[in-house]
Amino acid sequence: MEKIVVNGGNPLFGQVEISGSKNAALPIIYACVLVRGKCVLENIPDVSDIRCSFDILRGIGAKIRMITRTTYEVDCTDVEAGRSDYDLVRKIRGSYYLLGSEFGRFGRAKVGLPGGCNFGVRPIDQHIKGFEALGGRVSTEGGYVEIESDRGAVGSNIFFDLSSVGATLNVMIAAATADGVTVIDNAAREPHVVDCANFLNTCGAQISGAGSDVIKIKGVKELHGCTYAIIPDMIEAGSFMVAAVATRGAVKINNVIPKHLESVTAKLIETGADVEEFDDAVMVTSGETIRRTSVKTLPYPGFPTDMHPQMAALLCTAEGTSYINESIFENRFRYVEELRRMGARIKVDGRILVIEGGAPLSPAPVMATDLRGGVAVMIAALTAKGVTEISEINLIERGYDNIVGKMQALGADIRKVTVPDDAQLARAN
Repeated sequence: MEKIVVNGGNPLFGQVEISGSKNAALPIIYACVLVRGKCVLENIPDVSDIRCSFDILRGIGAKIRMITRTTYEVDCTDVEAGRSDYDLVRKIRGSYYLLGSEFGRFGRAKVGLPGGCNFGVRPIDQHIKGFEALGGRVSTEGGYVEIESDRGAVGSNIFFDLSSVGATLNVMIAAATADGVTVIDNAAREPHVVDCANFLNTCGAQISGAGSDVIKIKGVKELHGCTYAIIPDMIEAGSFMVAAVATRGAVKINNVIPKHLESVTAKLIETGADVEEFDDAVMVTSGETIRRTSVKTLPYPGFPTDMHPQMAALLCTAEGTSYINESIFENRFRYVEELRRMGARIKVDGRILVIEGGAPLSPAPVMATDLRGGVAVMIAALTAKGVTEISEINLIERGYDNIVGKMQALGADIRKVTVPDDAQLARAN
């Protein structure tokens, strides 16, 4: 079993390079299934969700070759529908993009129900609504989602009941090679939706409107290979921005798109931090004190739900009472108990988090409850003087490329260690 050990109390100083976006890379990797040919994908982050996705594609016949640590050639010429490994698929949430890819290319699909972080109900009803609008007959039995169609995917008008990133991407992927025109209304506007549309267009698709709430897709008969670079990870960048402020440091964060970070930047400025923007970087400097603020998570361009736990860790050290309103997921608060172990004064009231700041955090044994919650306790540990051990770090490594090494380069006293688990200890005794 691996743990992350943090000896907190050191401010972060220096520069950090942000990796490619996991949330953008995943749908693009699965969208390669639509392409009969080779796609070269650049700026791929080295995280476990990506490695798992490559294994899933290899299992259905894709040929994947690593060119450099961050560049891969993906050839899906010979893939087959309905062959994905059930146990691999259930490990990650993003595996559901294989449904849209198989349906778009083969007119049918069969994929196990997805996994991912557990922080409340995350239904795929809007995905199913979209696939049915495209002419699919969808069933969910025996742990699988299966789509059948007599004519394959057929263009249609789709109105989502809520702005779903996953459903927008899945339907856009399926519609790229559908027969006819598809219009998605109330589409998600997140940067990784735009990135996937740009990738598909580079492969020969005809998609317009990505980044707005109406996306129009004119289906084409086939797509060709291309070379494409994934956008930087705005959540990784935001996490380092928050860590810089929480530790009373100053960090230049390189390889970012500052516009994608505007909602995080605005809230950090409210806490008293200084944020200077460059063409592809931001410089974040903590203020002398951290002021209270209120946050409400919203679809892009609002404050991202994936930054809520990290912001909570920061606000534990702020002066006064802060509030976080989680409007996306109804139960994204499992990490709160871990912060309480460190002395945080937090109360959960429905979807509202009430944080009484001002008291210093103390080291304690904690665990990562999910991907972003794991980074929240890491940020808290960086501020707490003394040694904190974080377990279940595989959840952090699902979405952060070499986060320990990057923190070390900024002056953090942090390391990853291997310790015997309970079963190993029992055998040894």
